Amino acid sequence: MTEQRIKEVIGLMDLMIDDSSVPKNIRKVVDEARTHLRSNEEAPTRISSAVQSLVGVSEDINMPMHARTQVWTILSALESIKTD
Repeated sequence: MTEQRIKEVIGLMDLMIDDSSVPKNIRKVVDEARTHLRSNEEAPTRISSAVQSLVGVSEDINMPMHARTQVWTILSALESIKTD
């Protein structure tokens, strides 16, 4: 169940990475977070690493609002998985 939800979040990340309207630096951080989720660590460790990567970029004042919303959606989904 957890792995399926992680795959869904990776799908959201893929969409964001492929979106050319999202600044390159933000796509890079999302890609790093996706790499954490795909690692061979235990699920809680992978999720925590991904969240840690994304929290910093979510506070970027230059991020377009639509990208910020996408990052918040991803963070919310990861936090939800972490608490289950």
